[in-house]
Amino acid sequence: MQAAALLRAGELVAFPTDTVYGVGAVVWDTAAVAKLYGVKLRSLDKAIPVLLADPADVTLVARDLPPAALRIAERFWPGPLTLVVLAAGRVPAEVTAGGATVAVRVPDHALARDLIRAAGAPLATTSANLSGQSSPVTAGEVAAQLGGRIAMILDGGRCPGGVASTVVDVTGAEPVILRPGPVTLEELWEVIR
Repeated sequence: MQAAALLRAGELVAFPTDTVYGVGAVVWDTAAVAKLYGVKLRSLDKAIPVLLADPADVTLVARDLPPAALRIAERFWPGPLTLVVLAAGRVPAEVTAGGATVAVRVPDHALARDLIRAAGAPLATTSANLSGQSSPVTAGEVAAQLGGRIAMILDGGRCPGGVASTVVDVTGAEPVILRPGPVTLEELWEVIR
């Protein structure tokens, strides 16, 4: 897969997920992650989420997962839910913006998960737009914002969700929704109880 080869070579690739199009870099490649900030005009103090191919891969980037986080992941992954967890020591500071946490998700999109597997590593991935602009749901919308700035746009058609994932911080005593999305607080509490 050409897109995976580009990622392994330190390039940026945009691709569809179950929510919106993302643009990613191999999580361990600090130069590529730095390029991601530059291409998006993203503030360096905003961490970049990590997409995983499979739920079991969470231990590659996270540590000390609380039982509630594991239950939530079991219920909603793959799917439109991002969990903020304690970052494993090997996660680069460029990904976490120097913080102690990392946001992780397993998208419910075969093409995205196949790409992550083919790249051989989790992908530091954020929406494929210029910071502050609308999140793209088609390859054409990605091209309008990032065309010529990234190595490849993998066209997988329109994203089925169209809304960014729910973001939940599970590092404290109780989960806290940081960004509302497709998964509701009520659904989360059903799993936690």
